[in-house]
Amino acid sequence: MTTGTSSRTPGDTEVRPFEIRIPGSDVDDLKERLARTRFPEKETVADWSQGIPLDYTQELCRIWRDEYDWRTVEAEINRREQWITRIDGLDIHFLHVRSARPDARPLLITHGWPGSVVEALDVIDRLVDPPADQPAFHLVIPSLPGYGFSGKPSGPGWNLDRIADAWAQLMGRLGYDLFLAQGGDWGAMITTTLALRHPDRVAMMHTTVPWVLRPAWFEDKDLTDLERQWLAEREEFAATGTGYAAEQATKPQTVGYGLTDSPAGQLAWIVEKFFEFTDNDGGPESAVPMHRILDNVSVYWFTATAASAARLYWESHRRMDMTAPVTVPAGVSVFPRDLMKLPRAWTAERFKDLRHWRALERGGHFAMLEVPDVFVSELRECFTKEAQ
Repeated sequence: MTTGTSSRTPGDTEVRPFEIRIPGSDVDDLKERLARTRFPEKETVADWSQGIPLDYTQELCRIWRDEYDWRTVEAEINRREQWITRIDGLDIHFLHVRSARPDARPLLITHGWPGSVVEALDVIDRLVDPPADQPAFHLVIPSLPGYGFSGKPSGPGWNLDRIADAWAQLMGRLGYDLFLAQGGDWGAMITTTLALRHPDRVAMMHTTVPWVLRPAWFEDKDLTDLERQWLAEREEFAATGTGYAAEQATKPQTVGYGLTDSPAGQLAWIVEKFFEFTDNDGGPESAVPMHRILDNVSVYWFTATAASAARLYWESHRRMDMTAPVTVPAGVSVFPRDLMKLPRAWTAERFKDLRHWRALERGGHFAMLEVPDVFVSELRECFTKEAQ
């Protein structure tokens, strides 16, 4: 399955241009597979408690088959600067969008699962070309190993540490010895790991998911009402919402067969999370534009990365360092429908130089897609505090 082209034969450290070119035959194959989908019977409840409902899934498949145009987002991404470079034996795909502002700072943004570089498309221009009184950034937005248009690891070992080290190499290869870093979901853990392993390279980090543990000294009486609600939601998610993570962390190859063979299966597997993880009004499309949801699903489908993306869970789930002190300046933005909303005191115990912390009134796990203006505002405010 051809997914893209680069213009030169790669060297060990060469950074070469990349362009996405999905063959028309692959687009036709997607439509044919969607037309031949064998659906299960309807759920026996009137909500999403058993998973994504049949009627909703059938309608999404129809839209994906009959109305959605992959070429629109393909052209949109191709209008940006895309590159491929080989790091530690693996091709890494990334967007590198530079600002015209002479005072722009380099900012590395890392996505997670079930995300991709699509997540950042609606915030790029706001960050690269802001009003004169706002900070500007040179953006580096990589596809994780095994995700999107990056290479698929052929052996084990691409864990959080290795990815963080690869990101440090990538930024150095682009001429950025000191840079800002941001991430949510797996991107949060990678950004934190980068700050831990390369503190001299990260000027300041920002995350929407502060992975920390409860400090031994903390007493429940010190919780605010909102923080009590957050912890209750966390317990509910752990009890009823983590099945996908357990499967991907233990048997990513097995789940990959169905998702790689069935576009309806890949769609349902991802869109269920856009329902559960967003600040929506009853359907994920009320939080994230439908075309962006399908853009993201299409990246997984056309690159056949269901299994390779899931392996990050196998490599890193339950092996995450959640206690090592983070000493680089840090900022945290807590969105009300995100997955890991923890008390500020817990966060400050680990992030020793916490310069920005705010609980927002709307938004969820996919903040760049759900509330791009709020997300950009948070980054702008956060990173102005780097010099304090």
